[in-house]
Amino acid sequence: MEHKLDLVALLSYIDPAYLTYQEWVNVGMALKYEGYTASDWDEWSKRDGARYHPGECFKKWTTFEGSGTPVTGATITQMAKDNGWVPRFSDREDRELGWDDEIAAGEYVVVDKNWIEGKEIHEPAAWNPVQQLTTYLETLFEASENVGYVTDTWQNDEGKYLPTKGAWDRTAGELIQLLNQCNGDIGAVLGDYDPAAGAWIRFNPLDGKGVKNENVTEFRYALVESDTMDIEKQNAIMRELELPIAVMVYSGGKSLHAIVRIDAANYDEYRKRVDYLYNVCKKNGLNIDNQNRNPSRLSRMPGIERNGKKQFIVDTNIGKSSWAEWNEWIEGINDDLPDPESLTDFWENMPVLAPPLIHGVLRQGHKMLMAGPSKAGKSFALIELSIALAEGDKWMGWQCTQGKVLYVNLELDRASCLHRFRDVYMALGLQPRNIGMIDIWNLRGKSVPMDKLAPKLIRRAAKKGYIAVIIDPIYKVLTGDENSADQMAHFTNQFDKIATELGASVIYCHHHSKGSQGGKKSMDRASGSGVFARDPDALIDLVELDITEALLKQEENKETCAIYQWFFQKFNPDYLDTHVSQDDLLSASAMEDHAKRAILGQLATAQEEIKKAIQSVRIRSAWRVEGTLREYPKFEPVNMWFQYPIHRVDDVGSLKDIEPEGDAPAWKKATNKRKDSAKKDRRSKAEEFEDAVNNCNMGEPPSVKDLQDWFSSTGKPIAERTIRDWITKYGYRIDKNKGVIVKKEDGDDQ
Repeated sequence: MEHKLDLVALLSYIDPAYLTYQEWVNVGMALKYEGYTASDWDEWSKRDGARYHPGECFKKWTTFEGSGTPVTGATITQMAKDNGWVPRFSDREDRELGWDDEIAAGEYVVVDKNWIEGKEIHEPAAWNPVQQLTTYLETLFEASENVGYVTDTWQNDEGKYLPTKGAWDRTAGELIQLLNQCNGDIGAVLGDYDPAAGAWIRFNPLDGKGVKNENVTEFRYALVESDTMDIEKQNAIMRELELPIAVMVYSGGKSLHAIVRIDAANYDEYRKRVDYLYNVCKKNGLNIDNQNRNPSRLSRMPGIERNGKKQFIVDTNIGKSSWAEWNEWIEGINDDLPDPESLTDFWENMPVLAPPLIHGVLRQGHKMLMAGPSKAGKSFALIELSIALAEGDKWMGWQCTQGKVLYVNLELDRASCLHRFRDVYMALGLQPRNIGMIDIWNLRGKSVPMDKLAPKLIRRAAKKGYIAVIIDPIYKVLTGDENSADQMAHFTNQFDKIATELGASVIYCHHHSKGSQGGKKSMDRASGSGVFARDPDALIDLVELDITEALLKQEENKETCAIYQWFFQKFNPDYLDTHVSQDDLLSASAMEDHAKRAILGQLATAQEEIKKAIQSVRIRSAWRVEGTLREYPKFEPVNMWFQYPIHRVDDVGSLKDIEPEGDAPAWKKATNKRKDSAKKDRRSKAEEFEDAVNNCNMGEPPSVKDLQDWFSSTGKPIAERTIRDWITKYGYRIDKNKGVIVKKEDGDDQ
């Protein structure tokens, strides 16, 4: 038999007083479409005493005619879901759980209902209504949060007192201040209430615009109430269950109102946690009122008298300190760990490995940490990775799988972050064909601890299909002491949650510890607990290389040659093919000589470009990428240049023999120190040559022989051929008429 929902039963989750007129009409139309009667609609509508008019439902019912887009029972179902109803599976009877029923996640039985003894509650010896309400507000709310409360009531046909919507436009701080000034008259602050009815208060903060679920700003608490058992037994079971109760209030009637910490990130999580909470309570003998599920629910206000009885706080901060602690404790009661598996069951049918995200480095759904010092350009490297994933390109030489990526920016302001992405795209020379594959979540100034950020991130990313989530940097969301192994294990567990929930790789960066890193292993360089190094499936580490002056000169020479070659190819390719040898292509001075002959009109422009290129070389830094991998073999170190704003792999091997800063052996450090000291004391050959030209012939222009005699007299004889090479190399020429050496001027050919 097909299972059909009882819509009248679902109406118990929907309060007509909170609906707009159109929403109320939609309920009636849905009931008629599904075959219910006008009486069903009328009976439910009576709950809105302020707006209910006898006979109105029956009159309206006759106007509901069929249409091409009818309002169906799904409308009521969704409203009920929005107010806390959770559907059960279609093959189960639609009823409350019995003692022999099973909860899918485990039994979670803590209390023996047959043996537990009741625990009495005690009315305060000194009745101080202001203190009661102030304690409630201070315990549940921040001073700036809006509080909803009700003092006005109405009576239904049975004479039962019911609350109106009440007020919602005051903050907890305002109320506390006024209460402290009211000389014990709560009514002067909240409005007078009917002593026969009492008063109510909402336990979750509101946005100041209304009292519906969508007006709740923080899904912090839930109400646990049972009015079908002794007060003493309710008290005992709630305490025995270690419920994380912030405040327990006696209602002045048949029940205790326990305001339980839920700490949900959003409404969906709130519903799941409340469902879990109620199931555990029911399984342990606490008969919960299901209508209390919604987060905007009213609860009894302490400090109020109701029909001769006081509504008062029984206790505060009972049981576990948080939902997470309580949930972990409850879960620990039942061992739901998987059973051991025999290898023989899978030897011939191994599960499929997760596909690669970064080939040879990281699989999809796994975690990667990038570590390095502050000047390594880690953020730029992660932006480069975002682009490589979006475009299906290479990153640091490794091919990336193409897919959608979320970049969580915790450090840069929004404009700077967006500009960086564009700058990196342009510097890489890539066409932005797939920029729609990159989403950026800018959280500077809004970041929260990782255990709070993770559920918010998961909620936003759940349906986006990301293959990677990049978090930059993690120090902004650290929870606890980074040197504490257990606290950092809790922190890194949040990355597991994200990866598991989204099926995406989680990539994050962290800084090095202080001091020289060259002599350490890659997994020991990250600051803080060793958990950082051991938790990720791939650790990519950047260490700076100690660039020598000789290497910088070599790089300047390469840039100069490349620029001259480009100008030759553009403005005089025939000369390039005919007169420039392979050796010339590697010599900046030779290329300059050729340029003076072949592209004289472009020489100034070329030299200006060369000047910029040399400046760029001088601000480069060099880096070695090492790694520790869990899923792949160890890779050979990758050497690269960081030239703002991008990293470029050293494909030609210029950095192969360069050692990291602080990594040279002691004997080599001493040798290098002596060499550096000697360089300071030794003038360059150009300076020596210029000094000889200016002084060897009493200030007059010398001949080649004069220079030979000068160097011989200083104990450093120089061959004639070498002197002639120096003349050209250091910007001089031989005057053809006088045979003396003079400074070369612009326009001189020789």
